[in-house]
Amino acid sequence: MLNGSNLYALDIASAAFVQACGGPCTEGCVTLARIGDNAWALGDSKRPDAQPLRFTTEELGAAGIDPARFGLDV
Repeated sequence: MLNGSNLYALDIASAAFVQACGGPCTEGCVTLARIGDNAWALGDSKRPDAQPLRFTTEELGAAGIDPARFGLDV
């Protein structure tokens, strides 16, 4: 199982981010990408210079975020 420090060792240069907005948002500021087995990156399109945060599938679930809801395979 990955821990937080291992997640930041993963290369996300070619990650395909999708909009992961939870409501009728037209700005789509939250982005989400699968970056490995059980590993996800959560970014902010309004701050492209900020490094995306990294989470495990379990951590996303604990926060109420289901990647499948945004068309991503879990």
